[in-house]
Amino acid sequence: MLEISSNIENIFYLLSASLFIIGLKRLASPATARNGNRLASVGMLIAIIITILKYTNTNFEWIIIGFFIGGILGLVLSRYVQMTAMPQLVAVFNAFGGGASALVAIYQLMYSREPITGTFTLASIAFATVIGSLTFTGSFIAFGKLQGIVSTRPILLPLRNYLNLILLIAIIVFAIILSIPNISSINFLYILIGLSLIVGLLIVIPIGGADMPVVVALLNSYSGIAGAGAGFVLNNPVLIISGSLVGASGLILTRIMTKAMNRSLANVMLGGIGVADGSTQSGSDENRPVKSLNTEDAAMILGYAESVIFVPGYGLAVAQAQHQINELANLLKDKGTNVKYAIHPVAGRMPGHMNVLLAEANVPYDELKDLDEINSEFDRTDVAVVVGANDVTNPTARTDSSSPIYGMPILNVDKAKSVIVLKRSMASGFAGVENELFFLEKTNMLFGDAKDSIEGMTREIRDLD
Repeated sequence: MLEISSNIENIFYLLSASLFIIGLKRLASPATARNGNRLASVGMLIAIIITILKYTNTNFEWIIIGFFIGGILGLVLSRYVQMTAMPQLVAVFNAFGGGASALVAIYQLMYSREPITGTFTLASIAFATVIGSLTFTGSFIAFGKLQGIVSTRPILLPLRNYLNLILLIAIIVFAIILSIPNISSINFLYILIGLSLIVGLLIVIPIGGADMPVVVALLNSYSGIAGAGAGFVLNNPVLIISGSLVGASGLILTRIMTKAMNRSLANVMLGGIGVADGSTQSGSDENRPVKSLNTEDAAMILGYAESVIFVPGYGLAVAQAQHQINELANLLKDKGTNVKYAIHPVAGRMPGHMNVLLAEANVPYDELKDLDEINSEFDRTDVAVVVGANDVTNPTARTDSSSPIYGMPILNVDKAKSVIVLKRSMASGFAGVENELFFLEKTNMLFGDAKDSIEGMTREIRDLD
């Protein structure tokens, strides 16, 4: 087995950590995100190799086998998982990340060659076990809600807040006991694992589907924090650094998401985001009249517009119409139309979903405008084209205090001079709320598959020439 000196090890760990930091910084912009991902991947590869050379004396062949199995799985998933399923994949990754950190801590306590007597190490084991375990079950519940396996509506258990408080106190007590040398027992570890797994279920079940972007960001942070805890257990600096980076960036992203949805970070961490007992869902079963049009009429409106704002949502991802919308936008720009894209922070089902989707179609980055940048421009815009977005364009969020989305900052689509909404049907969004935008006098509904509708408008606009 090749041995490496402590100095060489630290140099490579420093290089690995530096690549993580640079990669994370470059992930902040769609223009540099791919390069940032590659740099971080190289940093992780260096960290894995150095750790294997330092710590592994036996069963080296199993590590190689696991390395190739994981690499092949990653390659397959990256090539074949649809963009619409990316939020579910991220949730599963969070689950595995948290679970792996918990397993590292559990293994260290149960199978360490020498008894662990240090209070700090025992406390780190308890910490990584708790955070990793609740991340594991919580992420799988999030996956179930995103996939439609678990109801997207909040599941409100009786006295849930009191139950969560009791479980939290119990976890703290058993974690403290586990951290005391010569008193801790494996039985306390088993209890801690069980309680943490239950808490992971309970903090995500009460959360409605419309709040899943916040949950995904928060659980991503939890997985990083659990990784940092495992780093302290192993006394591995690069694991501490990488886990801390993921944890901190996840918390920052969670704060951005909660601000975008007018939610409290405390409510997010306690579960049941934006849900109060007795709250009602907005909406009506009444058949209300709407104005509809065909692709020819829609093309006529767009063809003579001086300014157009596209508002993408999850329906765009479902239809895989990102390339078609870019083609339509380029055609309009060739005719002299000012084109922009309005990106709500929680459009889709994960943070940055729409940015990634449009970047895949090579939409110019400077045309992507976030909510604060674009909202003041809608009242000066000739046409707003909503493609599959629902809750983030619903004026009800401003007026109906009984609505689950009340207070959530929305895109001011209803202030545009004319609105075209591309949807398959009049079905409500992920929050289960009827969208009042659809019934405005200025709104025209274009029903059908978004990709087919956009291709039809593109053909008609070409014919206008």
